[in-house]
Amino acid sequence: MKLTLTTLAALLMAGSAMAQTTVQSCNREVTFDAPPQAAISNDVNLTEMMLVLGLADNMVGYTGISGWKTLDEDMTMGVEALPELSSKYPSKEVLIGAEADFFFAGWNYGMKVGGEVTPETLEPFGIQVYELTESCIHIGEKDAASMDDMYNDLRNLGAIFDVSDRAEALIEGYQTELATFLADQPALNTTPRVFVYDSGEDAPFTAGAYAMPNALIEAAGGTNIMNDFEKSWATVGWEAVVERNPEVIVIVNYGEVTADQKREFMMSNPAFADIDAVLNDRFVVLEYVEATPGPRNIEAVKTLAAAFRAE
Repeated sequence: MKLTLTTLAALLMAGSAMAQTTVQSCNREVTFDAPPQAAISNDVNLTEMMLVLGLADNMVGYTGISGWKTLDEDMTMGVEALPELSSKYPSKEVLIGAEADFFFAGWNYGMKVGGEVTPETLEPFGIQVYELTESCIHIGEKDAASMDDMYNDLRNLGAIFDVSDRAEALIEGYQTELATFLADQPALNTTPRVFVYDSGEDAPFTAGAYAMPNALIEAAGGTNIMNDFEKSWATVGWEAVVERNPEVIVIVNYGEVTADQKREFMMSNPAFADIDAVLNDRFVVLEYVEATPGPRNIEAVKTLAAAFRAE
């Protein structure tokens, strides 16, 4: 075939069309003509999703970690070549100034409904957004949180960055690892009632039906006492916690108040003295990065499953 300019143009157009990929991001379809080359992720769990897919070379930085959390050694090694562009939620100017072409964030994970940083406000500057699946409840309806939320994000990131084979291998590995571990666990006589204590003394901030711990608890064999709470992460009253009488309390560890301090608050408060978890001192700690959607969810389920079966 003689390669004329017309033929070459047609081949280039065909190649470009083949390179396009479209993913569902909450209530939007987002089309990518090519893998992003100047990506930014917000928060520690979303950043780890990028790193496990080997996407550091496609990133120009990350945001929203040091303002609330610290990085462990594994995470520090993964991002040491990347700058933190904002310690908390980034402004629109930060993302534009970094010449980003992609922002991986979520609602209440770097973006606020009606805020200055949204898919719509970034679009005019050539910055495409993929939204964390768990967070979609803030702008529309979705099913209760499940492990599939995290797998869905890995799968979509794989498609966006043209590393789908890598993503599918990771997902299959995580599913096999978790299924093998759970199959070796002794059966539970009853389903333990579990409360997630994130923060707050006057009123607790906890995980409802749409937050990732709901999925982690169910996968480990328990039931979230707030699984009828039609929220993601939100505040409830202590009266509801006492009334529902959890047998296990999961503490999310991050921020200025330590896990030990949160446990001591519950153990020393007379109002909680009759809660089964307090009576039996049954607390289990999950790090923030384990309790939010990301690769460490697998270890989180293992930790919970072991705690639910402990004497």
